[in-house]
Amino acid sequence: MRTLAIALLLAATAANAQQTYYPPLVGNTWQTVDPAALGWCTDQLPELYGFLQQSNTKAFIVLKDGHIAIEQYFGTFTQDSSWYWASAGKSLTAFMVGMAQQQGYLDINEPSSNYLGTGWTSCTPEQEAAITIRDQMQMTTGLDDTDGQFDCTDPACLTYLTDPGTRWSYYNAPYTLLDGVLEGATGQTLNSYVFSNLTTATGITGLFVQTADNNVFFSKARSMARFGLLASGGGSWNGTPILTDNAYFTAMTTPSQALNPAYGYLWWLNGQQSYLLPGVQIQLPGPLMPDAPQDTYSAMGKNGQICNVSPATGLVVVRMGNLPDGLFVPNVYNNELWQHLNAVICLPTAVNAPHRANGLAIHPNPATDRITVSMAGAVPQRITVWGADGRECLSVQRSGQVDTASLPPGTYMVEATGADGAVVRSKLVVER
Repeated sequence: MRTLAIALLLAATAANAQQTYYPPLVGNTWQTVDPAALGWCTDQLPELYGFLQQSNTKAFIVLKDGHIAIEQYFGTFTQDSSWYWASAGKSLTAFMVGMAQQQGYLDINEPSSNYLGTGWTSCTPEQEAAITIRDQMQMTTGLDDTDGQFDCTDPACLTYLTDPGTRWSYYNAPYTLLDGVLEGATGQTLNSYVFSNLTTATGITGLFVQTADNNVFFSKARSMARFGLLASGGGSWNGTPILTDNAYFTAMTTPSQALNPAYGYLWWLNGQQSYLLPGVQIQLPGPLMPDAPQDTYSAMGKNGQICNVSPATGLVVVRMGNLPDGLFVPNVYNNELWQHLNAVICLPTAVNAPHRANGLAIHPNPATDRITVSMAGAVPQRITVWGADGRECLSVQRSGQVDTASLPPGTYMVEATGADGAVVRSKLVVER
């Protein structure tokens, strides 16, 4: 079903392909396209908007070949309102590191201490010198993130756990110090560097604001859409190369290491065979977002800050707002968003049959105390239920019955393995 859906989306894209539009660098002018003119199922828009509103969305934008196909704001939030990117700003930082490298300010293979100074960690000098800028962007510094000091950038908080490049872990503090790397390398403040290299060339506006230990980017929703459009163009804006280092851009948006194939340089990557999530050292099988185009790379941040980029389909999808779960990487929510969007694009996805996908049947769904699971009518060899944070909640073998009474209300992912080793997944909602 998923392969068919993606094939249909690509075919629809080819049928409606047009030259990519780029908005002017200043002002609010931005060409739109009627979803009906794209052949989309506009009768599904109310359900999409209902999902967005119920999930505390503030802004939602869909670009098709640069044109605004959907733009909705909720509550008191407007086109002129600013909001934080949270960890979606990591992807912006990765772009700026690439800019600094192409301008000769730094080399990502150099030790981070070249720009942060020695003693930025509590490691031995040899251990610290082994940590590179690339490690900071890949989340492979080897620094210890198990003590709960997730954001603390003081040297006392940054201690050795393992050699760089041998363990992937989503650790905020080493990422935050990339700001110091950029400032040390360029001699400019982070905001000055963004303005001189991005704002003047693409119209992306916003500011990094110091929030506790973190530098958090704030902007309007359309600026995030501009960033997605820039990324969709491979780092070029309206025919003008901005990030001219094509090798870096490719490395940024493809697997940067084998430990977590769904992670590039501070971008999340769909379409890989497995992935790791923050706080979990367990490889989860399958793509990060099964219902999204497989070429999608995403900037994702806490509470559902999302910028999805799918160059193959010409789609950029932006969502700003709040989610109640507080997860650093909202991949499950992002996949639900794609399910609803696919219904608008007229693709057959789990939205049309929420309890049945790829031959996987779950009944009842929503569930309370127990569910029955089957694969094309057969009993799975193994059933695993994963939480929205990527943690395994429960597992049974060679049984189609799963006791869900111990699960708190919420959204889960059910993964079933067949006798032939095939693995399929679908969403489960538990209610009380």
